Amino acid sequence: MEGESKEQLSSVSNLVTVFENNRTPGAAPRVCKLEIEHHRPGCRAPPAAEPWKGPNPGETLEGPEPRTVSRRYLSSLKNKLSSGAWRKSCQPGTHPGPGTQEPEEKKIVQELLETEKAYVARLHLLDQVFFQELLTEARASKAFPEDVVRLIFSNISSIYQFHAQFFLPELQRRLDEWTTTPRIGDVIQKLAPFLKMYSEYVKNFERAMELLATWTDKSAPFQETITRIQGSEASGSLTLQHHMLEPVQRIPRYELLLREYVQKLPAQAPDQADAQKALDVIFSAAQHSNAAIAEMERLQDLWDVYQRLGLEDDIVDPSNTLLREGPVLKISFRRSDPMERYLFLFNNMLLYCVPKVIQVGAQFQVRTRIDVARMKVRELTDGEFPHSFLVSGKQRTLELQACQAAIDQIEKRNETFKAAVQGPEGDTQEPELQSGELGLRAPQWVRDKMVTMCMRCREPFNALTRRRHHCRACGYVVCAKCSDYRAELRYDGNRPNRVCLHCFTFLTGNVLPENKEDKRRGILEKESTTGSEQSLMCSFLQLVGDKWGKSGPRGWCVIPRDDPLVLYVYAAPQDMRAHTSIPLLGYQVTAGTQADPRVFQLQQSGQLYTFKAETEELRDRWVKAMERAASGWSPRGPNDGDLSD
Repeated sequence: MEGESKEQLSSVSNLVTVFENNRTPGAAPRVCKLEIEHHRPGCRAPPAAEPWKGPNPGETLEGPEPRTVSRRYLSSLKNKLSSGAWRKSCQPGTHPGPGTQEPEEKKIVQELLETEKAYVARLHLLDQVFFQELLTEARASKAFPEDVVRLIFSNISSIYQFHAQFFLPELQRRLDEWTTTPRIGDVIQKLAPFLKMYSEYVKNFERAMELLATWTDKSAPFQETITRIQGSEASGSLTLQHHMLEPVQRIPRYELLLREYVQKLPAQAPDQADAQKALDVIFSAAQHSNAAIAEMERLQDLWDVYQRLGLEDDIVDPSNTLLREGPVLKISFRRSDPMERYLFLFNNMLLYCVPKVIQVGAQFQVRTRIDVARMKVRELTDGEFPHSFLVSGKQRTLELQACQAAIDQIEKRNETFKAAVQGPEGDTQEPELQSGELGLRAPQWVRDKMVTMCMRCREPFNALTRRRHHCRACGYVVCAKCSDYRAELRYDGNRPNRVCLHCFTFLTGNVLPENKEDKRRGILEKESTTGSEQSLMCSFLQLVGDKWGKSGPRGWCVIPRDDPLVLYVYAAPQDMRAHTSIPLLGYQVTAGTQADPRVFQLQQSGQLYTFKAETEELRDRWVKAMERAASGWSPRGPNDGDLSD
């Protein structure tokens, strides 16, 4: 046996060539001479279930449906790797007799050898059973491509041959010769050229899991082959996904055992230098494997969240990291009862969501996306709503309250928010929106019931003539007179929003709105226009019928260019105030009668206005102008639609 092993292990460089050839796409996989059977010493199959590979509680191992690698399994895996709990089932099977005391470092080498035997048995199951039988089925049934099988198992054949033909026999030889050669550091160092095989396997693991899930659903022969092997004794009632995790876990286990081995070595041991060098090499590879496990767990969590949100294109991004999620209550500025909402906090955004009543597909609807950049969070002291906090972002500001199930975690949640959004100085306090931020970020709206009078003019509110409105820039509750202005707000895409006079002056630099100084005095107090440059249509018209009251038989009628859907009627062309305004949208225009063809009418829902032009040509132009206004037409250019007399 030893001579045969020496023949096979003539040089590491030859093995590298063999492994690279076996990794060539399309090459026929070689069947290793080392058969893993129960009667072969040192190459026994692993026990059916070991504590560190055990299934999650509540999961069913038997049945036609293979289990995927769960997030709980991935999460617990890192803890087990760091705590050493996986080693309880891997203790050497032989124990020294009474009165003999073996060196501690030798016990660790024995443990390394036993775990290596179990690992090689698992690799044999992956390469010589799962891989080979799936390839055979693919060639025979043509139900799935051979390339899919090779992509799933990546370079598992190279990893298996290295451990079965080189590393395991070498460890066995060193342990047998421990009395004369008490060292394994040089053997571990020889592992370094082969670590690139593990990097390739780990990088391919996520894609392999996706292909495995896709073709299990897509191809019945593919699923039947895997299910049959998973039900065998050699598989130990574990799924293919669990077996394929073994190479990802192996490098971190080497690091743990080797670190303990270095600690147990005497200071003057001949293996001290080689063992330390080997530990440095293994450590860097172990970091890569641990990062891969964490990345798989992160992506699985992220995909779950995206599915619950309906896979919206502007939200799905694999580079995001989910920091926290949970239910909250939204404090409304109008309603007295809080409303149920749900938050998802990512590294770059906060999603404010509404739970769907009928949860078919997506469970939540995204109401607002708030960028974490410049987002601020502070706790509120509100006797009516305890455990409340304020989230102030560029797009929106929210007053939230922790629901009863989450009150115990409110401090932790706030700390998570603060850690994500606070600046280098650590200050998250924001008593109110600073004047320099007006229009740049959404304000906190003052709740209606918190005030009884306008916060600008101090006039009391009432339900009929002085109702409550909110300034979209500062969030104050103001009356209609004090908020009858519009300004572009950057946080709302530079769209015009209703603002109070104070914010309008700050945002625009104007004391009053340009060309709208008289608007505050009423909708009729619009300056008359006498030229074609300010109007689409203007002329004198006779006002027929009792509808006009005491306004007189003649009026100066204007359709302004800056208000093209309204007809203003003045007593004279120079008047500053119109005595009548008619919104033309939706009106029906009737032209002429047999008695007097210069007459035309406006009619809608019982309202009837009758006009008479001086000529039929002037009547035709007025009819055309009113019909276009009634249909909602507006001019696009300075000379578009000019029908002025």
